[in-house]
Amino acid sequence: MAWMLWFSLLHAGTGAPLHGAWREVARGDAPAQILNAFRHGTLKAFNPAMLQLFPRDAMGSWVVLQPEPSHTDEERVLSIYPAPLGAISLYDDQGAVRTLALDDFTAHLHGHGRLAFRLAVDRGQAVPILLKFEASGSMSAPERFELQNLDDFLQADANWLTFATACFAVMVAMALMALCFALMLRDMTFAWYTGYMLCYVIVQSVQTGFLFHPLGLSWLAGSELLVGISATALSVSFASLFVARFCDLPRYAPLLRAPVVALGIGMPLIVLLRCSQIAELVEMARVLVNPVLILGALLLLFSALIAGIRGSRPAWFFLLGWTPLLVLTAMTSAQVTGALPTLDWLNDASIGMGAFEAIVLSLGLADRALTMRRDRDSVRVLADRDALTNLFNRRAWTEAAHRMLAEGMEQNQPIALLFLDLDHFKVLNDRQGHAAGDRALVAVSEVLNNELRPNDLLGRYGGEEFVAMLYGVNEEQSLQVATRLCRRVHRLEIAVDQNDLLLSISIGLAMRSLGDTLESLIERADQAMYYVKLNGRNHVHAFERRAEMHGKYQRPHSNQGHGR
Repeated sequence: MAWMLWFSLLHAGTGAPLHGAWREVARGDAPAQILNAFRHGTLKAFNPAMLQLFPRDAMGSWVVLQPEPSHTDEERVLSIYPAPLGAISLYDDQGAVRTLALDDFTAHLHGHGRLAFRLAVDRGQAVPILLKFEASGSMSAPERFELQNLDDFLQADANWLTFATACFAVMVAMALMALCFALMLRDMTFAWYTGYMLCYVIVQSVQTGFLFHPLGLSWLAGSELLVGISATALSVSFASLFVARFCDLPRYAPLLRAPVVALGIGMPLIVLLRCSQIAELVEMARVLVNPVLILGALLLLFSALIAGIRGSRPAWFFLLGWTPLLVLTAMTSAQVTGALPTLDWLNDASIGMGAFEAIVLSLGLADRALTMRRDRDSVRVLADRDALTNLFNRRAWTEAAHRMLAEGMEQNQPIALLFLDLDHFKVLNDRQGHAAGDRALVAVSEVLNNELRPNDLLGRYGGEEFVAMLYGVNEEQSLQVATRLCRRVHRLEIAVDQNDLLLSISIGLAMRSLGDTLESLIERADQAMYYVKLNGRNHVHAFERRAEMHGKYQRPHSNQGHGR
C-alpha cells in the first residue's frame, strides 16, 4: 500500500491537457514544414498522457504537442518521462531553440528522472510545441509528456527526487552492510550480494539519469550506454554467483549449479566483448546480451524455485525479492513493443522494488548469518562437551579453568579444586555391562551439576573421573560442598553387585596457593583423592601444604561422608 501511495503521488496528473502527433524525420525536413503538416492533420495522432514509442534508429522522429488554450500567463515546464538516453531538441519557426539530454550539464533547470524544457512566459499558451527526438544508437523506450506550471513541476520533481534518493539509499546501505558481513564472516555469499545490488543501483541510476542529476558525475557523460549495459550484465553475473551459494544449489539443485555458475562467468565475458572496440566482437556482444539476460533471469528463478521446493529456506527469500522485480522487468520490456501504454509508473516501480528486494535479501542474509552462528555454536558445543554426560570435556574444562585461575589471581579470590573419582566403577562395568556404567555416569554427572553453582566449573576428566573448580570459596566451604556431593551420589543407591555394594565417590580437595599453576593444583587434588581411596573411600580429604623442614607430604584433613 505504501508503494502504491508513492506512485500515485509521483504520477498524479496535474498538467495541462495536451494533444499530440508525430512522424519520422525525413531528409530535407524543416520545423515550419512539420508545424504546417500538423495543422493540416497529416501527422500520426497520439495521446501525450500515455506512453508512446518514437523511432530513433534512422534519422529520429518529429513530435508536435498542442496545449489547450489557457487564460493564465504562468511560466510552464514541459517534462518528458521516463528520461530518454538520447538527445531531444525543442524547435520554433526560426530553428532549434534548445537541445537536452540526460548528460547535459549546461541547463539551469533539470528534471530528475525526466527531461524538462522550461517554456518562456511570452510564448503563447496555445502555440504548438515542436520536438525532435534525435537519432540515437540506444534502444528506444516509450515516453509520455506533461505540461505543468513551474510550481507544480518543482513539487513533482521534489517528490520524485525524495522517493528515488530514499530507494537508492536503502539499496546502497544494504549492500555496504552485506560487505561488512562478508569481511567479518569471510563468506563470499555476502560479497556477491553486494556486487549485485551495487550494479543494480548503477543500472537504475543510468536509466533515470540519477548519476548525472543530482549526483553530477559529468565524467560519465557520453558513456552512459556502455556503463548501463556493463552494469546490467555484471548484475546478472553477481546474482548468479549469489544464488548458487545463497540457495545452496550444490545440495538442493546440483544439476542446476553448473549452468548458473556458467551464467555468472559468461556475463563478464560479454561485457569484455562489448568493451573490446573491435566491431565484430562489439556486434556479437550486442546480439547476445538481451537473450542471455532473459534466459539467465529465468534460469535463476527456476533454480531458486527448485531449491526452495527441496528444502532451501534462503531460496524463498530470494524468490520473494527477485520475482516481483523480474515481473516488472518483463512488463517494462513489453512496453518497448508498445504494450501497456497506461502503466507509466513501471520505471519508478522498478526503483522501489529494488529497495524492497534489497531489504528482503538482507533479511535472508541475516537469517543465513544466524543459521551459521547457530551451526558454529553447535559445533563448538559438540567440540567442548562430553558426548555422554554433556559436561565439559577435558580440553574445554582445562581452557576454562586456566581463565578462572587467572581471574582469581587478579581478583585475589580463593579457588578450590575438587578431583572426584567413582568408587567400584570397574566392578559395576564388569558385572553389569558398559550400558549400566554409562547410565551411572549420566546419573552422577546430573547430581554433581545440580549441586554445584552455575559459575562453578565442572567437567569430565576421563573415564569415571570428574573435576570441579569452585570460585570464591574458602577451604571450609569447599569441604562442605564436597561432603554434600559424596552424600548425594551415595543416595542415588546405584547397586554395583549383588552384595548391596553401592556406587560412591572419593573426592580430593586442593586450595590455590601462591605460585600455583593449574597442573600443580590438579596434582595436589589428585594426591588427596588417592588418599581417600586408600582410606575407606566415599569421603573428602583436603590437601594442605605446611611449612616444614623436610617438605614431606602431610596427611590431608578429612570429612567423612555417608556410606561405606
